[in-house]
Amino acid sequence: MQKKLTMLYFSPTGNTLCAAQHLAEGLAEQVEKIDLSLPQTEPCSSESDALVLLASPVFGGRLPALFLDRLAHFAGQNARAVTVVAYGNRAYENALLELNDAAETHGFQVIASAALLAEHSMVRAVASGRPDAEDQAQLSTFARRILHKLEKGELLPPAVPGNRPYKQWQKMPAVPLASSNCIQCGLCAKRCPAGAIPAGRPNETDPQHCILCMRCVSLCPQNARALPPQAEEAIRAKLAPVAGIRRENELFL
Repeated sequence: MQKKLTMLYFSPTGNTLCAAQHLAEGLAEQVEKIDLSLPQTEPCSSESDALVLLASPVFGGRLPALFLDRLAHFAGQNARAVTVVAYGNRAYENALLELNDAAETHGFQVIASAALLAEHSMVRAVASGRPDAEDQAQLSTFARRILHKLEKGELLPPAVPGNRPYKQWQKMPAVPLASSNCIQCGLCAKRCPAGAIPAGRPNETDPQHCILCMRCVSLCPQNARALPPQAEEAIRAKLAPVAGIRRENELFL
């Protein structure tokens, strides 16, 4: 096991972090976490012999542009990297390929990749409870395989699915709305990764900046935020064909 691993992650609702952390803890005794959802994240460089885990959720088969913007502030310096995308049971499409391309562009040496299941951030009943005990056992085994690859000095990048050019992605034309339960505590405004909620008017959302990451919905202590009912129903209908399917993690070495 490695002594230390640095995890650069973007996990607005905590689901991606939960999935990636199981793998990280199987790779190193100490895991340093850097949350790229925080706008004040300080740029830094990795050591050439470091081990880094990059983790992002999948948004419509792609990576969140905000995650990529903030990842660009980090210089890999040829550090070895494990890449992870987490998705809610539908499909991850081009996201893992996009992450590996971005990692290599910023100087990371990708040695292993994974597409992991996590609860869907908009419809939590889809992939509910993932990662579960079976997932955790699988990731523990995968971590040992990654460490064995490192010990043997085999640093070739894994082949992952996906297509270039990446698919086009457009955000759904809706934003979470605040109900009369909102007490204007400001927590959502303070924690919004995109700065889409005005500090002085936390019951509003700027549709030009909102990335539909669902953090404001997941952390509201009053359960005062939700997608508009029509939008939520449209998402449920879209996910209905995969809602009862158990997809498995896809691991690449």
